This record gives sequence, C-alpha cells and structure tokens, in this order.
Amino acid sequence: MIERVSLKFLRRTLIASGATVALFTGFAVGPVLLSGGAIAQEINPSSVAPPSGAPMSFADLIERVRPAVVSISVRQRPGATAPTPEGLPPGFEEFFRGRPGQPGGPAPTSLGSGFFIDQNGTIVTNHHVIEGAEEITIRTSDGRDIQADIVGSDQATDVAVLRVRGGGRFQYVTFDDASHVRVGDWVVAVGNPFGLDGTATAGIVSAIGRRDAGSSAYVDYLQIDAPINRGNSGGPAFDLRGNVIGVNSAIFSPTGGSVGIGFAIPANTANQVVQQILRDGRVTRGWIGVSIQGLDEDLAQSLGLDDARGALVGSVVADGPAAAAGLQQGDVILSLDGRRIEDNRDLTQRIGAASVGQSVRLEVLRNGARRTVTARLRERPSDEVLAASDRPEPTTPQIAPSQPGVAQSSLGLSVRPLSQADRARFELGANAGGLLITSVDASSDAATKFIQAGDVILQAGGRAVRTPQELATAADAARTAGRPLLLQIDGRGGRRFVAVDVSAE
Repeated sequence: MIERVSLKFLRRTLIASGATVALFTGFAVGPVLLSGGAIAQEINPSSVAPPSGAPMSFADLIERVRPAVVSISVRQRPGATAPTPEGLPPGFEEFFRGRPGQPGGPAPTSLGSGFFIDQNGTIVTNHHVIEGAEEITIRTSDGRDIQADIVGSDQATDVAVLRVRGGGRFQYVTFDDASHVRVGDWVVAVGNPFGLDGTATAGIVSAIGRRDAGSSAYVDYLQIDAPINRGNSGGPAFDLRGNVIGVNSAIFSPTGGSVGIGFAIPANTANQVVQQILRDGRVTRGWIGVSIQGLDEDLAQSLGLDDARGALVGSVVADGPAAAAGLQQGDVILSLDGRRIEDNRDLTQRIGAASVGQSVRLEVLRNGARRTVTARLRERPSDEVLAASDRPEPTTPQIAPSQPGVAQSSLGLSVRPLSQADRARFELGANAGGLLITSVDASSDAATKFIQAGDVILQAGGRAVRTPQELATAADAARTAGRPLLLQIDGRGGRRFVAVDVSAE
C-alpha cells in the first residue's frame, strides 16, 4: 500500500562549552512580486537539522512548526454523538470526545487537531475527528477562526483531508518517510488536548510496527510516550527536523488521561492515503475476495509447513477474484508476486496497496503441494457492504440429551452427525456434511483452542467429514504423520481452522 520515498537523515553535532547544541533553519521566506507592485511571501516547509544527542531545548523546533498546527472544532449533525473508532482493544481510547450536548440545546461540538501540509490551506487530521460533521472550524496559531470543508476521508486508516474556505497562505510542515524512525528517537507532539490550543509535549518513540493498537489492518502504528490526550487526535508527531513522522490517533488509558502510551499513524502510511485523497477524492484498495486467518505453530505443523509464515484461506467469496483464479478454502497463500507473505496482515496490506485491475501471482500450498495461480484484483467493497455479506454467527445450538455423541478420545470430545435442524441453524446445504460437537473435555487441547460443545466440525485433515468414524480415521492419520489434526470449525467463534493435538489416546 505504501510507496516509500527515501530521504537522507542529516545529523550535525556542534559542541559549545561542552554541551550539545541544536541548530535549526526556519521557514524560508522570499519576496514574490504581484500585480500592482504588491509583495507576497513565498512560504516553504521548515527544515530543522537534528542534533546527535539530547537537545538543550525544543523551543526553536516548536516555534517553527507550531504555526502549521491547528485546532479543529466540529459541530455535529443534530442528534449525532461524538464518534468513537470501533474495534479498539480494552483500555484503548481515541482522544476525541464530544462536549455533552444539553437537551434541546445546540448540536454537540467536539475538538481535535490537525496540521497544514501546503501553503494553500490543505489540512490533515483523523477521520474520527470529522465523522458526522455538519460544520468544521479550524483555529490557527494566531487565533483566526476559519471554516473548512472535507476533501476526503478514509475510515480504514483514520485519515482525513480538509481544506480551508477562501484560500489563503499558511505556514506548513511536510511528511517524512517514517522508515528511518528508530525506537528511542525523540518525538515532539503539538496539538489541542482538552481544548488547550498549541500544547507541545516531548518524548521518545517507544515502539514501531504496533499491530495491536487498533482495529485497522492497514496501519502498523508508532508507539510514543510524548504525553497526548483527548483533543490531540489528528495532530502531528514531529522528529527533530520538524518533519511529521506520525499522525496521533489513539492512546492506551486505563485512567482516561495520558499514561505515556500513545499511538500515531506512521507518516508514510498517512501520506500515501492523503495523496490518493487529493488526487481522487477517495481511497481505493485492491480486493481478492477471501477471508484469511494467521498461522500459529500448530496450524503450520498440521499443514506440513516448516514455519508459521503465510495466510490461511478460511473462505472464498463465490463470485470474487480468488474464486475465478481457482483459490480454495484451506489453501495457504505463501507468496505474492514472488515475495514471501509473512502473515495474514502482510497479505491484507499488500493486496490493499495493489491497483484495482492489477493481476497478481499467488503461490499457494494445497494438500501438501505448491502451485501458482493468477488473480485479477477488484476494488475492495466498503466495510458496510462487506459486513452485510458476512454470514451472521449462529445462535448457541441446543443439544438433545437423546442424541449423545460418539467419544473421540484422541481429541477429547464427542460428536454426532448433523441433523437437518443443525444444517438449517448453521446455514449449511441440505446435503452438507459435518459433525456436531456434543461435549468437550475441559482438560483437552481442543478446549484450550476454544472449541466448544455446539460447534460443528466441517473438515478434518483437509477432507469433509460426515461420520464419527471418518473423524477418527483422520485423527489416526495425523498421529501416524506426527502432526496435529487440522479441523475446520463453525460455531460461536465464527468459521475458522484449528490444529488439535492427537498425540495421545
């Protein structure tokens, strides 16, 4: 998804009286002659040379970048509430909270941050800052309130682009390629926490490539400890050159305030989205039409793989690109256009970064053999469309006492063939195979893999199963091969593959 631009990282060490001193160059301003003899100022992005060690002060840096940072006030549509990003793990919060509206009063107003990326008034912020907005007002560092309009927004990465009405000339900052960022580098955040305009904080980059900081499959976050709070959403995180290395998006906060664990969208990810919005007004992503899950060591071993790299195909959309290419449920996608797939997230990001209509070569593992298929990508449907097409999770099945299961001692569970009522409940075809799990030994490996009574086993060892004997035969074959048994399970946890130990009777 990201086209990275390599920028040279410039370091300069000056020693004065035994101390490290940072020299910064500010916004270069040159005269431009307009009609009538008027002089306008050409505004160029700041360029701040970093020191090799801890700076004596961040004052010069902040003085030069602060004019590019704005506060954003959003009046939401009547009846709207402050938007909250979905899917954040427990303890994670966005910074963006609405001021509570009074019954019968005006629509709620919420606060966030943003920053100019060109002199003509283009602003970057978070999607969740402007979601549901009826009116957007930005306040500049010199106290001017200006109306702004949405150019485009991308919920998947939480990036939005605004533009001020009426034009103007504004000081601005630029994105850097965040690939040079290392854990321990200095980072400075400027924003609008709790409505306090122009607040600056400093810290270090605590971690890079965080995948567990939010719900987006398209963002590997920077973790920073520069204090950021509600209202910092959409604000910039700067390196010591004064370039933007991240867009602040979320915090981990058991208390509701900063505890030193914040997360920013890396600059290269944000900039790629911004440029597509500026070019097309929206963001498009490649789509192959499969659901995938990651591999763990047990799954990899059950499939005959040496390591847990690749993406396991859980299901194939009937009329999607993958189906047309011949991909099948249970395939493991090992590489894309000759480059190894590390995990399911890697595949999602690389497919998303590919162009709509592009053909991609996929190396897959199927039944122990490797083959290559070619798929022509389509545009990824919206989240709403994809969610509507998902099969709803079944309700908890009621297992009749008069239909006990047949014990499978090597798996630590009991099963029975599906009835027509079971098939209807799981939205399976009238002739579909499968075994209903009637009980699970709490001490079994199956229980540790969250397999429950009421789940259905659709496949065992890559084959559909209809009878308890077929399941026992698959378990014996896996034991003889010295590997776990690969099961496809359908139930309250959704449809997924699970590898279960069968080493002991």
